[in-house]
Amino acid sequence: MLGVAFAELTRKGEGLFLMGRKLFHVGDKVVLTLDKFGVNPGPRAKNIAPSPHGELYSYQVDKYWVVTEVRSDGNLLVKTRRGKTHLVAVDDPRLRKASWLERWFFTKRFPSLNGDSAETPTASQTSSSAA
Repeated sequence: MLGVAFAELTRKGEGLFLMGRKLFHVGDKVVLTLDKFGVNPGPRAKNIAPSPHGELYSYQVDKYWVVTEVRSDGNLLVKTRRGKTHLVAVDDPRLRKASWLERWFFTKRFPSLNGDSAETPTASQTSSSAA
């Protein structure tokens, strides 16, 4: 996508810059399009194509993540909705900033940065599981 060498990237504060233009910073909502293979594509699958003999399907799924850290080596640490973290190269062609429509329509698909995740039990979950 960007095709930039890491030597052209500079780090200033909490963001990553390319020739003075800010690319990503902490809190940015990003979308990563992942290629997947399986027998039953989910409802959010797109670009679905069957394998030559029809046993599997190849498809793409958009993952909605938030940037938690911008590293000086040209990588981003991103957080998933369930609290997992992944390291993604800033020049990965599958990575892009979420559009304002995606941020608005898919607000619940993006994780929050305050530390809450779907895997963290709430007070009501812990008290009901203890009984």
